[in-house]
Amino acid sequence: MIDDIHHGIGNMKRHLNTCPAKNNVELFMLASELCSQKFDPLVFRGLLVEAIIKHTLPFNFVEHEGIKALFAYVCPDIKLPCRNTIKACVLRMFKTEKQALHNLLGSVEGRICLTLDLWSSQCTDGYLALTAHFVDKDWKLNKRIISFCHMPHPHTGVALCEKISALVTEWGIEKKLFSITLDNASSNICFVNILRNQLNIRGLLLMNGDFFHVRCCAHILNLIVQDGLKEIDSSVVKIRECIKYVKGSEARKLKFQECVKQVGILDSKRGLRQDVPTRWNSTYLMLNSAIFYRYAFINLGLNDSNFESCPSSEEWDKVVKISKFLGYFYDVTCLFSRTKYPTSNLFFPKVFVIQLQIKAAIDDCDSFMNKMGDYMHMKFQKYWSNYSLIMSIAIILDPRYKLHFVDWAYTKLHGVNSMEYKNVHGTLIALFNVYSKISAHLNYSNIPMNSMPNHQTEGGEGDALFEDFDNNYNGPNSVEKESAFSIGGKVLDQYRTLLLPDTVQALLCTRDWLFGKGVYAEESANVESLNENIFNITLEDNISSQNSNTFSHSD
Repeated sequence: MIDDIHHGIGNMKRHLNTCPAKNNVELFMLASELCSQKFDPLVFRGLLVEAIIKHTLPFNFVEHEGIKALFAYVCPDIKLPCRNTIKACVLRMFKTEKQALHNLLGSVEGRICLTLDLWSSQCTDGYLALTAHFVDKDWKLNKRIISFCHMPHPHTGVALCEKISALVTEWGIEKKLFSITLDNASSNICFVNILRNQLNIRGLLLMNGDFFHVRCCAHILNLIVQDGLKEIDSSVVKIRECIKYVKGSEARKLKFQECVKQVGILDSKRGLRQDVPTRWNSTYLMLNSAIFYRYAFINLGLNDSNFESCPSSEEWDKVVKISKFLGYFYDVTCLFSRTKYPTSNLFFPKVFVIQLQIKAAIDDCDSFMNKMGDYMHMKFQKYWSNYSLIMSIAIILDPRYKLHFVDWAYTKLHGVNSMEYKNVHGTLIALFNVYSKISAHLNYSNIPMNSMPNHQTEGGEGDALFEDFDNNYNGPNSVEKESAFSIGGKVLDQYRTLLLPDTVQALLCTRDWLFGKGVYAEESANVESLNENIFNITLEDNISSQNSNTFSHSD
């Protein structure tokens, strides 16, 4: 390099004179740090097993030629285990994680709530899914599937009681049970009565098990809506036929998209959704999507002589009213199906709103709304004529509502000083007395105050007692959202049907424990996403189809 004194390499020369030289060992260590870390076959096998569990991959995944070639390229010395080795690793990991969960449940100071679901395989083999809900020492709501085991037929009350009793004893939680949430099958009612009597004999339940049986809120909502939809209006049937007509051919889709542009609908990405017979929420979503494209359908009826199912103006008004009515049930069901936070404090106000909406439907000027309201009211009275006492207590402990809301709600429904309100108030006092006795054995000084919700750190002994009650009753989430809207049974997929029951349990439980993905997680995506992927109609699709003369469908 040749340059004058002002643009030379003097700085570099001065740096070489002042900077101490590194020896060869230091240079070798520096180069080693830049190299990739050493391959550990045990770590690799553990990660491989976790990936198979997390993504529900088959055991023979490791024997696919393409997978072998891929891993061989990454590391030529790698040796993939066979399917039997992977299965053994899964079972071993299941036992390890089961022991860890057993220790965690043993450390829970409060009570534990259970939920029970019955499943079947495609070969009609029965399975029992038992989930535990509890609050840990960090005040975090936890949900763990503690069993997904084979349950032989018949599923009688006695058989279910024997199975559940054995499971809670195996997990060592029989002394910590608070409630169990079930659907309304007759065998479940028989089973819970037998189990409650057995636990009461040993004095293990709070207040003689008055709060032990909790009816599944989302399941009851499902039954109420299904009864209401029995008298579904003909206008809804027409909406279903409209969407079927548009989906019938690519030419109709293009023509409908032209109608969308002609009526000035700019946001066409919402798409049309076709309902699924076994899921009432899909009917609500179908109506919502059709209402959005209301004027496009009307325009299509004017331009297409073959399109004869377009609703009249009066029928469209009916559809709007039905959609709005179903929207209340849809929102509440979604809310009850959350799994990341307690929902027990949401029960009372939401069911109160549902009851008011049903009464409003009965008093509506339209006969079709009266019929829906009457059917729903009968089902509501069957299951919820008396609000759940423990759910009423939960809303009282919510500082946003407290006892004043319960008083106001029952006054609105039954008048001043109703027996329903007095019953709730008496139960609250009884619970307070129970926890007053328990408080003598609790050391509240060891509870970090910053770990409690604000409303529980600003009171005296009463607030401390209610804090303990909150810890004991965490309010289980009724069901997963995917099953909350379905009237069909819970069925394992074809892959899991072929596995042994112990292997099915190991895969599902370990997946839930490690990654928080329960048995519903890999079921078909919720209906909203499913319908959007299959049936979505957008103007962008129209443009691409004109360019390529093809339609792309997402699987």
